[in-house]
Amino acid sequence: MSSSDTLSFSCRCGSLTGHLDPGALRHGLRLTCHCNDCLAAERYHTRAQGRDEPARGVALYQTHPDFVHFDTGQEHLAVMRLGPNGLMRWYASCCGTPMCNTLAKPTLPFVGVCVNTLETPDALGREKAEGFLPPRTPGGQPRHRGAGRLVYGVFSRMITSLVTGRWRNTPFFDTGSRTPRAEPMVLSKSERAALYD
Repeated sequence: MSSSDTLSFSCRCGSLTGHLDPGALRHGLRLTCHCNDCLAAERYHTRAQGRDEPARGVALYQTHPDFVHFDTGQEHLAVMRLGPNGLMRWYASCCGTPMCNTLAKPTLPFVGVCVNTLETPDALGREKAEGFLPPRTPGGQPRHRGAGRLVYGVFSRMITSLVTGRWRNTPFFDTGSRTPRAEPMVLSKSERAALYD
């Protein structure tokens, strides 16, 4: 992929489309998250659409929010939170496709793009980290692979965005009021509990 290329993405039905700037390929990290929250969020959408649930973790590409652009159907962009303090989990309301994850404020510039929405995910390169792998022994702690690289990448990109003012160029928030562009739907305790194994 040349530096002039962009990486297209879309929801399952094609109503919500967009692209990543070429810079995202140089400033990002591909990972799979196995945490209970990511798996619960995935179950929320797959059960609502009557689809098979994921056999393993959720594939994400973490990069700068200003590299993400929505081209068509932005009126379908919706956001769900598993709880009042949970990640902002952006999805396409037209077909329930999970699209991206962000933190709750634009001044915490972070985005994890769902890899399965990308037209050519191989352009991202190989997976470089995995989070919350099952413990090797019963009762043990979850394992992480490439955690140092993941944490360093998140914080270095956030600091760069804050110092340069790039955090203001986000498709997810109105940076004047610093409010999300869609009203977050927060799941109730019972709705949330039903999603966890």
